[in-house]
Amino acid sequence: MRSQNIVPSLFLDFMQMEEFAKHPLVFAKGDGIRLTDSEGRSYIDGLSGVFVASLGHNNRAVIEAVTEQLNRLAFAPPLQSTTQPALELTEMLLRIAPQGVTAVKFLSGGSEATEAAMKLARQYHQQTGHPRKYKVIGRYGAYHGGTMGALSAGGGRERKSVFEPLGTGFIHVHPPFCHHCPFDQTYPSCGRTCVSLIKRTIEMEDPETVAAVIVEPISISAAGFMVPPPDYLKRVRDICDRHGVVLIYDEIITGFGRLGTMFASEHFGAAPDITCCGKGMSGGYAPLAAILIRDRIAAAFYGAEEANVQFHHGHTFAGNPVACAAGIAVITQMLERDLVGNAQRQGTHLRARLEQLAARLPIIEDVRGVGLLQGVEFARNHFPTVPQPGKLVEAEARARGLLLRCGRDFAAFAPPLTVTAEEIDEMTGILGESIAAVSANLAA
Repeated sequence: MRSQNIVPSLFLDFMQMEEFAKHPLVFAKGDGIRLTDSEGRSYIDGLSGVFVASLGHNNRAVIEAVTEQLNRLAFAPPLQSTTQPALELTEMLLRIAPQGVTAVKFLSGGSEATEAAMKLARQYHQQTGHPRKYKVIGRYGAYHGGTMGALSAGGGRERKSVFEPLGTGFIHVHPPFCHHCPFDQTYPSCGRTCVSLIKRTIEMEDPETVAAVIVEPISISAAGFMVPPPDYLKRVRDICDRHGVVLIYDEIITGFGRLGTMFASEHFGAAPDITCCGKGMSGGYAPLAAILIRDRIAAAFYGAEEANVQFHHGHTFAGNPVACAAGIAVITQMLERDLVGNAQRQGTHLRARLEQLAARLPIIEDVRGVGLLQGVEFARNHFPTVPQPGKLVEAEARARGLLLRCGRDFAAFAPPLTVTAEEIDEMTGILGESIAAVSANLAA
């Protein structure tokens, strides 16, 4: 195939292209939970693409909705107008959004969403009498996107160090990584040190200079797979309220049914001021993201033209009618087919299967997650001379026909919300075989 020769010239994300070109993986088609590459090999998509294909691949209802919209109107000028699909999707999002949301701004991807959320927070304070509030508190190990502002808020050394210096006004605190607490404490006797750090940082920086706190409700990054204690976000919510700080949730991954609730804020019982969402919202059929804005924040952006309080931010393809049509079709199916409920039910099944693997495979140290976002952590002392056992498992699983998200010492599942118990059994079976094979090879 001639196209294979061009592979080294195509820059891929986080990929050594010279090495990738030796054994390129080029997908040709997808159906349901399965992908097929250009050589005819079949793979189970255990990651929903990259947390995107929430309804699986080749969903005819979404394809028909997108095709119909393409035949009607593919684009409209975003500076002077909007479209009917954008209005319909806005109405739908307001019905399912976290508590207090009264406004929606569409974007094209997750990085745009987190970037817009932080800019909105800064402008909000400017327009409400607190012009000194500009600092943003993020967490070590977090990932909020690849743009410069999003990288500045994130805390992943591997992804941002080569681009430094980044934006000013970004501060980081330790996340609630209870399984590997950096303070050698144990929940709940720890006194929630990770929460206290946010409070103390705001106070030490001066509350009149802190604009926002941004967190992933559940974090999947190079730092590991982190699920916070049940009361963590509630306490962060209280701290932000006390100091007049905007609380931003990065729900690019956790939103739209992934956790067995429509949004993570519902699962954890604490609503943010701004919710960043994307990925699964359009099912992968068109680039689509959004920020969902709480009433008190949105109110600062309504006024007469001479007040100049409009949000000074925009993207050309944000909220285009084709993407919005995809979003409407995806969310409609989530609601009509009870796919959020299925995520909860099948998430319980997935968790049980992973715990069964952990019981018989000593390399698995921990199982954690919520809904259809579940992961296992590999024991760091099991093979101390191996720097990235997770990557070995990922390669072995792929060779056996399973696509996962693996880091240095963890593996994560995020299958489509349509997944069945039988498909979960097949996926976890391959994972078990892959882990056993890697363990045997390393022990040899």
